[in-house]
Amino acid sequence: MARRAMQLTPGTGKPEQIATVLEHEIRSGLLGFGDRLQSESELVQRFSVSRNTVRKGLEELSSRGLITTKVGIGSFVTFDGMPVDDAIGWSRALANAGANAETRTLRLEIIEDAELAARLGVDSSSFIAVDRARTNANDGHAISIERSRLPLSPELEDIPLRGLREGTLHQTLRGAGLVPDHGEEWVDIEMLSAADAAILDCAPGTPFLRTRRLTRAADGRAIEFVTSLLNPAHFALHLEF
Repeated sequence: MARRAMQLTPGTGKPEQIATVLEHEIRSGLLGFGDRLQSESELVQRFSVSRNTVRKGLEELSSRGLITTKVGIGSFVTFDGMPVDDAIGWSRALANAGANAETRTLRLEIIEDAELAARLGVDSSSFIAVDRARTNANDGHAISIERSRLPLSPELEDIPLRGLREGTLHQTLRGAGLVPDHGEEWVDIEMLSAADAAILDCAPGTPFLRTRRLTRAADGRAIEFVTSLLNPAHFALHLEF
């Protein structure tokens, strides 16, 4: 779709202005998930700036988690609706964000993991393993894999038999009176293994964000340790300090 030429106003940096204009088009829905932005040449003409300024504007837009640029191909929208707030649970957060996620339960059983028990400082090595994969219901593209480990307790011991409450781990934990109060999280990059790539229908070696999060109750009791592999087209790390 053609965009009218426009003049940038003095005062604010031109790359930031370009990024802000394009961000408005993305967040308003004029540009949707997967849409290709105008080429650098078209943006140069549209904003009456140099190619270098356009590139800096696209870099700024990428840093805001809204686009990804593929060398020789172009820039594409990776924002698909709203920020994802996983504090309300992945399923509901993704639904609220417009991701139209379809969830598959890969594993729901009691396991033994002495190494994890030592790491979390819990007495028992018994955990409930809850592994789930999420894909977009429209076209099947990969969103995430989450592998949750819950220290086995009387409140949770029947989960493998009755399943998750309302289909979500978030509601299951709260229904058992286990309310997250604080914790810590680590984030890095992991290349998909052949097994995970097969689950998500991606190529082995595809880079995904990996988060490992430990949540605790107000009394310090470990509630959940979850390792997530997140498609960077849907997720980005944003820190405020």
